[in-house]
Amino acid sequence: MSSIPNPKLYDAVRMVAAWYFNCFYDFSLSGRNNIPKNGAVIFAANHISFYDPPAIGACLTRQINYFARDTLFKGLFGKALIEIGTIPVARENAEVKSLKAIFRTLKAKGAVAIYPEGTRSPDGQLSEPKAGAGMIACKSRATVIPTRLFGTYEAFGRNDAMPKIGGHIHIAYGEPMSTAEIDPGKEHPDRYLEASRRIMARIAALEIPRSGNI
Repeated sequence: MSSIPNPKLYDAVRMVAAWYFNCFYDFSLSGRNNIPKNGAVIFAANHISFYDPPAIGACLTRQINYFARDTLFKGLFGKALIEIGTIPVARENAEVKSLKAIFRTLKAKGAVAIYPEGTRSPDGQLSEPKAGAGMIACKSRATVIPTRLFGTYEAFGRNDAMPKIGGHIHIAYGEPMSTAEIDPGKEHPDRYLEASRRIMARIAALEIPRSGNI
């Protein structure tokens, strides 16, 4: 199964997402110039909402691979998910299969979105990261873009059955992090967890600029 997005279909879906967020929310971005146009990239973001995956890439020209439960890959909808480069997460051997897909995408100089915390926040606050994101960053040596979402929890949080229309949503893209900044070295007793913590610290430091959309 290919994890490389179909450019035309991906862009069509992205434009629909951009239209949706810009029509129904006060939607803004900052730090877009921090995103490399080429090469392997990891968007490492906080995870607070069902909205997070489409919001991260809605107004970017860079194609991003996302994740979805393998049970969604059925019929025309499933084919569409495959065509836009969505990576299926299986209930069985989920971690192994997902990691293989991530590394395959990054080896092909693609971009993926991952969440160091591992799951959606129950209250919209940042939580302690898991080691997985650090391991992916260290082994792939991809450029990491710390990404922080503001307002998506209020719009469509983990405990919401339906989204709330209106309100401000902001996506802040931080300065790129190199492997040298992230990786504490093989001798570190908690190498990958420490790497994740370094990424998470950069996410936590991101703020909404006063000047708004930059």
